[in-house]
Amino acid sequence: MDTQTIKQRFGITGHDPYLERAIQVAVQVAPTDLTVLISGESGTGKEVFPKIIHQSSARKHGQYIAVNCGAIPEGTIDSELFGHEKGSFTGAHEARKGYFEVADGGTIFLDEVAELPLSTQVRLLRVLESGEFMKVGSSKMIKTDVRIVVATNVNIPDAIEKGKFRQDLYYRLNTVPITIPPLRERKQDIFTLFKRFSIDFAEKYRMPPLQLSDDAIGLLENYRWPGNIRQLKNVTEQISIIEKQKYVSADVLKRYLPQDATVSLPVLYNKEREDEKISERDLLYKVLFDMKKDIIELKKTVSEILEHDLQDTPASGMSKSLVKNYNADLLGILDDGFGNIDIDEQEDDQLGFQPSEVIDENLSLEKKEIDMIKRALSKHYGKRKNAAKELGISERTLYRKIKEYNIDQ
Repeated sequence: MDTQTIKQRFGITGHDPYLERAIQVAVQVAPTDLTVLISGESGTGKEVFPKIIHQSSARKHGQYIAVNCGAIPEGTIDSELFGHEKGSFTGAHEARKGYFEVADGGTIFLDEVAELPLSTQVRLLRVLESGEFMKVGSSKMIKTDVRIVVATNVNIPDAIEKGKFRQDLYYRLNTVPITIPPLRERKQDIFTLFKRFSIDFAEKYRMPPLQLSDDAIGLLENYRWPGNIRQLKNVTEQISIIEKQKYVSADVLKRYLPQDATVSLPVLYNKEREDEKISERDLLYKVLFDMKKDIIELKKTVSEILEHDLQDTPASGMSKSLVKNYNADLLGILDDGFGNIDIDEQEDDQLGFQPSEVIDENLSLEKKEIDMIKRALSKHYGKRKNAAKELGISERTLYRKIKEYNIDQ
């Protein structure tokens, strides 16, 4: 079957190239008995792909069993998967077949496979390697011929490092990997999915389908959709039922979108995403914004030091305009030294840096910098860490300056 036929048969909407590639891999691997690992965020529709594999294989007339490993208590998971003998544990009043025995000759789909206890992972590894298992409370080996497809929204290599998942099992499961892209990376499909859901709910509840304004479409496509397709479907259903006016504007749509993930650009690092993979672009944004923040803080520090110099001007014989002129020059050096990162002129005005007249007088920036370093060191009794913080530079930079200028502490 071609990709379009598969999408129609299994209700898949969208033309994203990564999505279509995932479908193609599923169809190509279906005739084999290779184990498939499907990865992707929660709500991306991973549960459809095991069905594609099963229905496109020679096992399509056999049993297809889907098991949510995260929904079964740890104490009963072995019994559910492999069965148990009568009296093997409290409450085992009769023998019971497990999923691997029932699905013999068919396909078993283990969703959220990373949630399996380590002891169960050992049993699963044996099934993958030899096709054999034992019921709970039995010493008799049972053979099974089952095609195994698994899915997870967890980064398994990270789980392996934390000791929560067996590395040998991961390599056995990851024979053929299929990755489902998140909805935010399928921008061209978001509005198409919304229209499909809107029509479905209109038929279900016997009402007109929703229509979006242009600004609402833009908001819809730029929202991050942390819950992916599942969240989009829920939002569409909520609006269909609650809103009497079926022409939806951006202001109306915003009421149904959590404000903590309104837009998709830029995405900066936060503690809640520690275990997520951050793109290079996101990291670049973070670095640039941090550098800009550091420059502003450094400007503030330099401004405070130079303002202190203005108060000492009569003693030093330096004119006020001359100090301000040095002030602006030093800030220009700071901006150049940090790669010309754009800082708004309004920020300069807020800090009190105004253009000053050009004075034909020789100023030694090096001498002034040495004096600033000496004063900072003296103020903090030679503690470089505190002095560096006062100057708005790193301790490493301060150490280099002390060496360069041969400053006695």
